[in-house]
Amino acid sequence: MSYDYEKSIRPGKLPHIWCPGCGHGIVMKGLIRAMDTCGLDRTNTAIVSGIGCASRLPGYLDACTLHTAHGRAAAFATGVKMAKPSMNVIVCGGDGDGTAIGGNHFIHACRRNIDMTYVVMNNFIYGMTGGQFSPCTPTGAKASTTPYGNPDPVFDISKLAIGAGATFVARTTAAHPREIDKLITMGIKHKGMAIIEVLDDCPTTYGRRNKFRSVVDMMKHLKANAVPAVAAAKMTAEQLQGKFLTGVLFQEERPEYTAQYAEVIKRAQGA
Repeated sequence: MSYDYEKSIRPGKLPHIWCPGCGHGIVMKGLIRAMDTCGLDRTNTAIVSGIGCASRLPGYLDACTLHTAHGRAAAFATGVKMAKPSMNVIVCGGDGDGTAIGGNHFIHACRRNIDMTYVVMNNFIYGMTGGQFSPCTPTGAKASTTPYGNPDPVFDISKLAIGAGATFVARTTAAHPREIDKLITMGIKHKGMAIIEVLDDCPTTYGRRNKFRSVVDMMKHLKANAVPAVAAAKMTAEQLQGKFLTGVLFQEERPEYTAQYAEVIKRAQGA
């Protein structure tokens, strides 16, 4: 029996704005399945985003959604969670929105270990605003602002999240759709800041400039270079050259921020 996605989509919001072959739709379907698996009450679930192709995702979903300013999704989501700690809070956005203009908010949300799930769709480019290079554009890759190749080193979003203090960090790709909902489900159930990085494909502003002949080629590239973290532990540095680890990369238990803040309020009130 096919999965009924329509019950989770706002009436009249389709067709979506994503280009043919874009992986964001795969991520959205994974998020819908994860929310259903977790039994989330959509009237008590806030899905927050900033600006960009990936940030359009919440607008299609039948939940409490918040489309905010560029790079400010984590800050708005923090406000929602602080105002209503019992609410399920999910953030969706791209690599540019989250780690460039939104980088400061991203690292401090991780540092606080606030209980939310941030799904970062990393397609290595600013897709919506003109194909500029992002902090995650591979060194040497072409973008509208780096037509002769990107000279910058790249952010490793998952390592950045771990270093900043997130207590659940995982990575997968758009070529592994069943792993997407599995990892998002784990992130939602985790008590603390959960970062789910999904390596995505942008055939229009990234693929065309970087000699991918088709969406299929981009998907094959993602699949061929993904190495499960468990398998990577048995591989040499040479074997891992150019690869990226997938699965759960880090998990620990640490006090969650809204619970700690509630204790501060009690002390301030003399309770």
